[in-house]
Amino acid sequence: MDIWRRLKGELIDIVELIDESQDTLVRRFERSFVPDNNIKNGAKLIVRPGQAAVFVNMGQVADVFAPGMYTLETKNLPILSTLQGWKYGFESPFKAEVYFVATKQFTDLKWGTMNPVMRRDPEFGPVRLRAFGTYATRVADPAKFIADIAATNSHFTIDGIMEQLRNVIVSRFTDTLGESKIPMLDLAGNLNELAEFVAGVIRPEFEGYGLELSKLLIENISLPPAVEEALDKRSSMGIVGNLQAYAQFQAANAMEAAAKNPGAAGQGAGIGMGFVMAQTMGQQMAGGMSAPNAGAGMSPPPLPGAPSTQPFFAAINGQQAGPFDPGTLGTMAMQGQVTRDTLVWRQGMASWTPAGQVPELGRIFPPPMPGGAGGPGGPPPMPR
Repeated sequence: MDIWRRLKGELIDIVELIDESQDTLVRRFERSFVPDNNIKNGAKLIVRPGQAAVFVNMGQVADVFAPGMYTLETKNLPILSTLQGWKYGFESPFKAEVYFVATKQFTDLKWGTMNPVMRRDPEFGPVRLRAFGTYATRVADPAKFIADIAATNSHFTIDGIMEQLRNVIVSRFTDTLGESKIPMLDLAGNLNELAEFVAGVIRPEFEGYGLELSKLLIENISLPPAVEEALDKRSSMGIVGNLQAYAQFQAANAMEAAAKNPGAAGQGAGIGMGFVMAQTMGQQMAGGMSAPNAGAGMSPPPLPGAPSTQPFFAAINGQQAGPFDPGTLGTMAMQGQVTRDTLVWRQGMASWTPAGQVPELGRIFPPPMPGGAGGPGGPPPMPR
């Protein structure tokens, strides 16, 4: 039986490969019971969809066959015939290595930054970003891929080149991200455009390996957890808005919850005190926002008799204006914009006070005329 099998299989008459694996890029055709893999003249070559067959002779890539069925003759093997010196055709068996290359799409391949990418953001300054996504690729030039990448490997999988492809993607993505100048908060709205631009930069490098970059997707660009937490707090403060109204709203919710729980009547005093404290806190926060520098660090008062150097705020036409130094207020008093009755305030004063009652500002106003116009000490009435 073994002798009959050996005699029957002395020459290969059908060259084909059925491979059910999902990661094979290149597999060499072999039959262990055929000496030297001799292929006879007129053998059938079957190349299935998603495959390409590459004939290699003495380390040189010869003929490449697309999907289909072929009869191996001199006219179908022009390059191999030249390499082996078959000027007038051949009738005897010949030896050649046949590699089947998968030309199908390999999808959902992962890429991502192993280390954070340093980037200068116009709003947040230096930040560290991480990114990840997927890509799809296929063998577009089987002869080039075997010559430059797979070489003499009898079985080459996608894992053998994924690391190199990932490094290419990350390197070009990092460079493109730095040159894009897109603000960090606008990156989410520009992922597709950024991915297309990066893919355009990478495709020529993939072509150098005999590959085609079919698709590149950026799934996410993220910040370090600590920075994301700080950004969430900043967003929360923006949503809260009016702190006084927010404090009153929280206190009202607490009172409503207490009203729905009659057994907590003994806590009424505490709830009322909480409402008062919340309202007071809201008023203090609102006052601190409306009066700039009111919450600034305390400083000692000026020496007795020394002119004040601290600016004043003034109530002009019902609106807060300033701050103004005393010299500016003096000029405004001469122009009639500020009078003795104009309310002013500066740091250290308990409340708004008429300017005429502030010792530091008393000298900017001329002394009042005794008795007023037409009174004692004033000019006489005009003659009739």
